[in-house]
Amino acid sequence: MFDFNFDKMIFVVPSERHSEKDLREVLLDHPEIRFVSFVGLDIAGNDTDERIPVERFLKDLTGMLKDGVSTDGSAVNLPMIAELNNGRVSMIPDTSVNWYLDYNYENIDLKTGLPVGTLRIPSFLMHNDKYEVGSRVILRDATEKFKEELLLLIKKYPYCLKDTCGEFKADDIEEIMITAATELEFWVRTPDDKADREQLYTSQELKEQYWKRTYGPVRTALEKSIEVLDYYGFEVEMGHKEVGGVKSKLTSSGNHDHIMEQLEIDWKYSNPMQASDNEKMAKYIIRDIFNHFGLNTTFNAKPNPGVAGSGEHTHIGVSARLKNGDIINLFHPSDSKKDYLSPIGYGSLMGILKNYEAINPFISSSIDSLSRLKPGFEAPVCTVTSLGNSADEASRNRTVLLGLIREPGKPLATRFELRSPNPKSNTYMVLSACYMAMLDGIKAALSEEKSSKDLEKSISKKYGEEDFYLETKREYRSEEEVFKYYSDEERIKLFGKAPSTVWENLKNFEAHPEKKKVISLDGIIDDLTIASYEKYIATQWATEFHSRVIPNYIEYVRSCKKLHNEDATKFDLENWMAVEKQKKLLAKDSKEEKSLLSRAREALVNEAFDEASDLEIRLEKEIEELRKLYSNYKRNLL
Repeated sequence: MFDFNFDKMIFVVPSERHSEKDLREVLLDHPEIRFVSFVGLDIAGNDTDERIPVERFLKDLTGMLKDGVSTDGSAVNLPMIAELNNGRVSMIPDTSVNWYLDYNYENIDLKTGLPVGTLRIPSFLMHNDKYEVGSRVILRDATEKFKEELLLLIKKYPYCLKDTCGEFKADDIEEIMITAATELEFWVRTPDDKADREQLYTSQELKEQYWKRTYGPVRTALEKSIEVLDYYGFEVEMGHKEVGGVKSKLTSSGNHDHIMEQLEIDWKYSNPMQASDNEKMAKYIIRDIFNHFGLNTTFNAKPNPGVAGSGEHTHIGVSARLKNGDIINLFHPSDSKKDYLSPIGYGSLMGILKNYEAINPFISSSIDSLSRLKPGFEAPVCTVTSLGNSADEASRNRTVLLGLIREPGKPLATRFELRSPNPKSNTYMVLSACYMAMLDGIKAALSEEKSSKDLEKSISKKYGEEDFYLETKREYRSEEEVFKYYSDEERIKLFGKAPSTVWENLKNFEAHPEKKKVISLDGIIDDLTIASYEKYIATQWATEFHSRVIPNYIEYVRSCKKLHNEDATKFDLENWMAVEKQKKLLAKDSKEEKSLLSRAREALVNEAFDEASDLEIRLEKEIEELRKLYSNYKRNLL
C-alpha cells in the first residue's frame, strides 16, 4: 500500500507553467495523468469533478484554456441564477493559482505502475458567457477590492503609519499582501462503530487524547497524509490529536478496532485564493489516505453530540511589500510593548466584530455547525475579542470569537484567528465577507484619524458607552473565560444573541441591512448572489431537518425501550414513566394534539420556517432531556 515511487510523480503544476507548451510537456512526460477536471465552485462551496481524457484535452488545448468547458448547470448550486430553463454555465480556468494532481491509488496505470492521475484545474464559473458567478469569483474580486482600497486609504491618511511597525512612507509601498490559513480538524473512526457518548465525554474531560501519541492505522494514516501533503508543497507544520476521542481496542488478530479519534493537520499560510484551494484539496487527500487504512473520515462540525466538534480556525493577516523588497505587517504596532495593534489592525478587528451578523451566515450554514457552537466545547458562543492583559505579553484566550495572535520578536506573525468556522464552512465566502467588513472598519478608523490608543479605548468600551463606530449597547472585548465568567443572560446583553438555527442565522441579512450592505461593497457580493445563497442554504437546512434530523430523532425515541422486569422497584417504574411521558411529547400524536416531531415535519412541508426554527430549538432541548431520563432509568437496572 502506497509503495509507489512518489519521486516519479508530479503533484503540482504551478501558475508559471500554465502555458500551452508547458502543459503539453507535463502531460506527455507523465502518462500516468489520464484525465483533466475543471473544478468550478458554486455559491455554497461545492466543486465540480468531471473526467476529460487527456487526449481530448490536448486535442483542443487552446480552446480549453481560453473557454474552458460548459455544463447545463445541474452540476452546481446557483438557485435563481442557473435554473433548469436557463442553466448554461461555463468553467473558465484560473491561471493565477496552482493546479493539482488528484491520484486514484486504487487504479494503477499498467504502463507506469503509478496511480492514475487527474489534473484538477480550479475554474471560475460564468453563466451564459457574461455573468461571472460563484465563490471563487467573489473571493477574487473581494481581495482585489480590499488591496486597492487599503492602499488608497493609507495614501489619504498617512498618519496611520506612525503607529505601524517599520519606518516607511505610503509611496514606498509596492503592493498590499493578504495572507490566510486554516487549521483542519476532523474525526476518524473504523466503519460501523458508533460513539459511546459517556466514554467520549469522560475522555474529553480527562484530556486523555489531546496531543497524545497516535497508534496503529491512525498513526500510519496521519504520517502518510503529512508526507503526501508535503509533496503538494503544503509545508505541513504539524499533525496531532485533538481533544475528542477514545482509546482504540487491539483485537486478538493484532488489528486495532473501535477507533474513534479527533485529529488536526495545519499547513503554511498562502494568499487567500491559494489557501482556500489548498484546504479543499487537502480534504480529498486526507480522506483518500485514511480510507486506504480502513478509516472513515468526517469533516462535519459536530459528528458526535455531547463532545467537542471540529473547528477550522481561520487566520487572517495583512502586510505591505515595499519597493525595496521589505515586508511590513500592517497589523503590527510601532511599539509592541505599548500597543496591541496598529490603526489598520484595530480597524480590521472592529470591522469584523461590528458586522459579524452579516458574516456569520457564510460561516455557520448547517445544523451541526451551530450545534458545535455551544458553551463548554472550546468553540465561540458570542461576538467578542481578546487582546491580552497587557501589550507587552502575548496571550491566547480560546473562548472568544476573534483572537489576536502575536509572537514576541516576530512582527510578521501578528494576525487574527477567527475561531467560528468549521471544516464545512465555505472558506472562499468566509474570507470575502471578512475582507469587506475589515475594509469598513479601517475606513472608519482612518477617516477619524484615530491612533492606536484611541482605538484600544473603542474596542474596550463598556455597555452603554457611545463610540464613533461601534454600537452603544454592546461590548466587544473580554479577557475573561466567557463560557464561565458570564451568565447566558449577561453574554446576550453584552455581546448580542447568537443564532440557534440556520434559519435564524439567515434572517440576519434581513435584520441588519446596513451590515449586509457592508459585506456587499460595490456589488462584490451582490443582492442576487445573496438571495441565491439564502435560497440554497434554507433549502438545505429544511431538507436536512425534515429528512435526516427528524427520522434520527424518531429512531432514537423508539430505541428507548422498556428494560426492567419483575424485580423493578417503584423508583424504576417512576423513572420509566418519566421516559414514556417524554417519548409521547416528542413522537406520539393524539386526536387532541400532535407531537413535536409531527408539528416540525408539517411546518417544514408548509415552509413555515419561523415555526420550524422554533421547534428545532425545542426539539434539541427535549431530546436531550430524554437522553438524561433514559440514562437515569438504565443506570439503576441490574
